[in-house]
Amino acid sequence: MPKQVDHEGRRRRIADAVCLLVDEHGLEGVTLRDVATRADVSMGAVQRCFRTKEEMLRFALAHIGERVTDRVRSRLAAGPMPSAAGEPGPVPSAADELALVAGEVALLREEHRAEARIWLAFVAGAAVNPELARTLRSSYAGLEDLVARLVAEASGGTPAGRVEARTLLALADGLTAHVLIGHLTEAEAEEVLQVHLAGLWGRC
Repeated sequence: MPKQVDHEGRRRRIADAVCLLVDEHGLEGVTLRDVATRADVSMGAVQRCFRTKEEMLRFALAHIGERVTDRVRSRLAAGPMPSAAGEPGPVPSAADELALVAGEVALLREEHRAEARIWLAFVAGAAVNPELARTLRSSYAGLEDLVARLVAEASGGTPAGRVEARTLLALADGLTAHVLIGHLTEAEAEEVLQVHLAGLWGRC
């Protein structure tokens, strides 16, 4: 029997290779040959998955956006963390969940530093590439819907939830950049985020 190829799995494997190369060399340093080598597939396999480099980059951008969003949703679905004694922790409020989401989206922790570099490289590329910008807007829209819902729940259904969601996402991106360039430490950025969230409930 002919060997069955997991087409979608291969596309994601290639997207992971693209992201690694973006982290190392930026968008300009991504070549089809290097992607094939890093993904351990032939150049023909890359070209069968993606008709152009542009299409490959758009898929990789959507892929990393989905990775962050999926991690956020998984953290929310996990429920309360058990105590040191193993007993169930308190059920998190919408405000607690919003703080969790904001922290994940800002990519402040050391283990997410590579993702932060890749994300901002794509953001910079999207500023001059309309197709990347379209993909990026789609990623932001999904996060904005989730954050707006949590803001509304945490503040009793305030109609300003959408504006606050946009503000929080913009702040998260700014903090990502400030930590990456060393203007803020991870702890300082976390403090800025917490102060903003504390002030949010006073405004709603």
